[in-house]
Amino acid sequence: MFDPVASALIPVVFLIAIGFVAGKVGWVLTSAVKDLSQLVFLVLTPALLFRTMATVDIGRLDFRPVAMYFVAAGLIFGSVLALAGLNRRAAVLALAATFSNTLMIGVPLVGLAYGQAGLVMLFTLVSVHALVLLTLATLVLELAVAREAAAAGEGAQRPIAATVLLAVKNAVLHPVPLPIMAGLLFAQTGLVLPAVIDKPLKLLGDAFSPLALVLVGVTLAGTAIGPHLRGAAVLSAAKNLAHPALVAALGWAFGLSGLPLAVMIVAASLPIGANVFLFSQRYRVAEELVTASVAVSSLLALFTVTGVMAWLAAAPLK
Repeated sequence: MFDPVASALIPVVFLIAIGFVAGKVGWVLTSAVKDLSQLVFLVLTPALLFRTMATVDIGRLDFRPVAMYFVAAGLIFGSVLALAGLNRRAAVLALAATFSNTLMIGVPLVGLAYGQAGLVMLFTLVSVHALVLLTLATLVLELAVAREAAAAGEGAQRPIAATVLLAVKNAVLHPVPLPIMAGLLFAQTGLVLPAVIDKPLKLLGDAFSPLALVLVGVTLAGTAIGPHLRGAAVLSAAKNLAHPALVAALGWAFGLSGLPLAVMIVAASLPIGANVFLFSQRYRVAEELVTASVAVSSLLALFTVTGVMAWLAAAPLK
């Protein structure tokens, strides 16, 4: 179990380290991170999400383990909001505590550890992972933005219903949920993307993870981690430990077992995904804390994911 974990996680740490060095020596200035983050968020992310969803046949997927996974994620997300309030910072931190790096780390890790059967289960989660969590975070963030604008006098006369409707509209017409829904609708037509469209989308999507992680490193180079180390450790513990523990507990409570439950537990134990970093950059909230948390979570995962998978191997979920 140690080789799959290392082979999946070390490239992530390496890419963050490359960005860190590039930032420290001045190859990429921290002032450029905002524009590069916009490029990733507005161009690469939609391409990746649309292409991923464009091949999903909903009727052939088993969503029972996935539904349990999202119950656990929802409980954690809601708990963070309840403790920190309905605001942009709380929404981003709630996303950090629940959003796993399922693609860049999860796919190679589960493929090496559990084979094709494990990948089928993981891809079922991946097919709706971004749809559920990123759309939820977007809705909460847009609602928080609308409330902040009203509190500042920019929308004080707007009724609460109108505020909610505006937040929903902004959440739907957004670079994350919109391509997910468009791809999902396209998939149900049974059509296949022409190669002339699919190939550039694939190239753009493939560039998402490495560039996003390099940007984490660049931002980290200009961030004083010390003041954020405690917060990053708390978020990393919530993501890497509390999330999989809750998934395991709910899985047993719901009567799940075997490979489906094992894959969900491993997916929950994965470190914080780079999308959270992009959300913090776009909404300009908790940027330094999230940057530190992505790095700490990725490093911590070398030990926590290894421990989770070793435990699953020693005590198979029958």
